[in-house]
Amino acid sequence: MRILLLVASVFIVSSAAPAFDELWSMFKEQQGKTYANPFEEFHRIQIFTKNLKMIEEHNAKYAAGLVSYKMSLNRFADMLPEEVRAQLNGFNKTGQLINHKRTGLRFVPPANVKLPESVDWREEGAVTPIKDQGTCGGCWAFSTTGAIEAQLFRQTKKLVSLSEQQLIDCSSEYGNQGCNGGLMDNAFKYIKDNGGVASEESYPYQGEVGHCRSTNFNSVHGTSVKSHVDLPEGSERALQEAVATVGPVSVAVSASNSGFLHYGGGIFNGESCASEELDHGVLVVGYGTEGGQDYWIIKNSWSTRWGDKGYMKLARNKGNICGIAYMASYPLL
Repeated sequence: MRILLLVASVFIVSSAAPAFDELWSMFKEQQGKTYANPFEEFHRIQIFTKNLKMIEEHNAKYAAGLVSYKMSLNRFADMLPEEVRAQLNGFNKTGQLINHKRTGLRFVPPANVKLPESVDWREEGAVTPIKDQGTCGGCWAFSTTGAIEAQLFRQTKKLVSLSEQQLIDCSSEYGNQGCNGGLMDNAFKYIKDNGGVASEESYPYQGEVGHCRSTNFNSVHGTSVKSHVDLPEGSERALQEAVATVGPVSVAVSASNSGFLHYGGGIFNGESCASEELDHGVLVVGYGTEGGQDYWIIKNSWSTRWGDKGYMKLARNKGNICGIAYMASYPLL
């Protein structure tokens, strides 16, 4: 009886608003959403409705020039921020950051170098296409491979997509926990001891933890990490220097907030970010200025259907928005 009443209530809402019904059906189809039962779907419709209203109200402000970024419906539209954090945001997910001691080399700022006003390593060919971590909290692995892919390109002029799955499967002895979280620095240490990392082609992504295929692949030549460099905590200046002179940099951000999750373009100013709660690993691939506002270019691992075709412009020099400069590092090959 309860199920019949629930289905009836959903039908009444849908009949009263055919446009919403079409939007909901389109969302489920585009995002591949299925639900266990009518109760679960009704719960998701409630969350979706709330998020839809929030996005519409925000975008009205964007159209009026009152805010600097727009929002969009994406795979998170039927989820609460805490659900996304539990499922996807794998940086510091295990609480290991509390006792983590940074062991990388100290960053030495470049001397007598005038930094360019803008940098975009995508234009140089050093950045692989946007990837999708799916429902695995392996963001740290994608940030790691992105940094190494860029350094390998700088040395060889060959862009090779590297294996996140190897890091997820094989680096647990270094403190990482597969789809349940990890740190980029731990992954750099694993790759150093392993003598490199495999290509995505030879060790493809599965989106879940598997057995380490330690003997069934060869590391890509040139990917052996000699060491890694940790940037000064909280220094956006050091991050800019590294991005300009070294290449893309692995960073952690606070991403479990509605603005970040539903970002759809423009410059995200992080008004809902808690900069001390880092929970997501991404890659800084450049920086620039637009309309007088400095920004970072972030490569995410949530597919091209998130953000600006998978990327975000995050406000720069605004007090370390979303904690972007607190845990920044890059590998030395």
